[in-house]
Amino acid sequence: MFTTRYGRKSNGFNFSKGKTVNTLVPLEYYFTLYLNLLLLIALSIHLQANRTDWLDQKNLKSKNAVGIALLIFTIVYIGTRPISGKYFIDMRTYAESFAVYVEGGEIPINKDVYFEYFMKWSSGIMSVATFFFLCAILYVLPMYFFCRKIFKDYWFYAFMMLVMSFTFWSAGVNGIRSGIATSFVLVAIAYADRKALSIILFLIALAFHKSMALVIAAYVVTAYFRHTNWLIAAWFFAILLSLALGGFFEGVFSGFGLIEDERISNYMSGEVDEFEVAVGRTGFRWDFLLFSASAVAAGWFFKNKKGYEDYVYDRILGTYLITNSFWILVIRTPFSNRFAYLSWFIMGIVIVYPLLKNRFYDNQHVVVARVIFVFFLFTYVMSML
Repeated sequence: MFTTRYGRKSNGFNFSKGKTVNTLVPLEYYFTLYLNLLLLIALSIHLQANRTDWLDQKNLKSKNAVGIALLIFTIVYIGTRPISGKYFIDMRTYAESFAVYVEGGEIPINKDVYFEYFMKWSSGIMSVATFFFLCAILYVLPMYFFCRKIFKDYWFYAFMMLVMSFTFWSAGVNGIRSGIATSFVLVAIAYADRKALSIILFLIALAFHKSMALVIAAYVVTAYFRHTNWLIAAWFFAILLSLALGGFFEGVFSGFGLIEDERISNYMSGEVDEFEVAVGRTGFRWDFLLFSASAVAAGWFFKNKKGYEDYVYDRILGTYLITNSFWILVIRTPFSNRFAYLSWFIMGIVIVYPLLKNRFYDNQHVVVARVIFVFFLFTYVMSML
C-alpha cells in the first residue's frame, strides 16, 4: 500500500498496463526530440517564406498537410508517453489518483470535483494509458478547432504559435487538467458568436479547473471594457504595485480564497518540490516579465501604430492583459509560472492574430515566419537551460 500525493491510500497499481505506451523514445530524450522537431519545422517555415507568396495556394495546401500531420503526431506523442514523475512531474500524481478510483476510491470534495468525476468515470471503462491518451486529445484537438474557426486557411501558423509556446509541453504532460481547461476556453472564445455553445464550453473549462474563473471573468470584462491603452496602463501599474507592496497581494488573494488549489497552496507556503526549479524559483521574475511584455508590445503596436480594429482580437488582448496583470501582482509566489499560464496560453495568439487576419506588409509571409521563429527561440533556449 502507498499514500498518494493527496493523502489517499492505494494498494498499488501496475502503471505499465495498457497498449498505448510509447517505449521507443528514452524518457530523458522525450521532450528534446519533440522540441527539435518543432525547431526543424520553424526553420523550414522561415526558409520557405522567402520563396513562396503569402497567398500562394500551394503554400497553403502544404502548410495544411504539415499542420494535420503535426496535430496527429502531437496527440499521439503526448498521449502515449510512459508514466513518469521524474520527467512528467504531476503525471504520476494523476496516475496514482486513477489507481485509487480503479480500486473504488471516493472523490475528494476539496478538488476540481468535475475533473475527478471524469477521471473516476474513465477508470471504470479504460486503462490508465488510454486515459492519458484521451487527455492528450482533449488538450490538443480544441486548439486545432480554435485555429480553424478563427484563422481559416491560415490556421497552421496560429497552431504553430500554440504548440511552440513556452508552456505548451508542461501543460500537456504536467498540469494536465489546467491544460485541458484552457483549451476549452480557446474553443469557447472561437465560438463566441454561438452564445449557448460558448457558455457550455466555458463551463466545461471551469469544471475541469477552477482557476479558469479568472480567465472567464477577464473575458467577460472585455465585453464591456475594451480600451486597450487603459488596460496596458493598468498592466504597467500592476508592476509598480507589485514592486512596492511585495507579498501583500499574495496574502490578499489567499485570504479571499482566490489561491486555493492544493498544489498552489503548497507553493504559497513554501512547500515546494525540487522539480520545476528552473522556472519555479521565487523572487521578482524580470525574465518572465520581459517575456510577457512582448505580447503587450505587440498589442500596443498593432492597435496604436497600425490602427488595427477587430472585436475578437480586442477581447483576446484584453483577457491577456487582465490575467497577466493578476500574475504580476503575485509574481513572487513560488512557481508563479502556474499563475502566468493563465495568460501565457493565449500569448502566441495575441502576437500573431493581426498578421493572420490583415495584410500589413508586402512580405507578410516573411514577417510571420520570423515572428514564429523568434517566439519559438525563447521556448527553445529556456527549455535547454
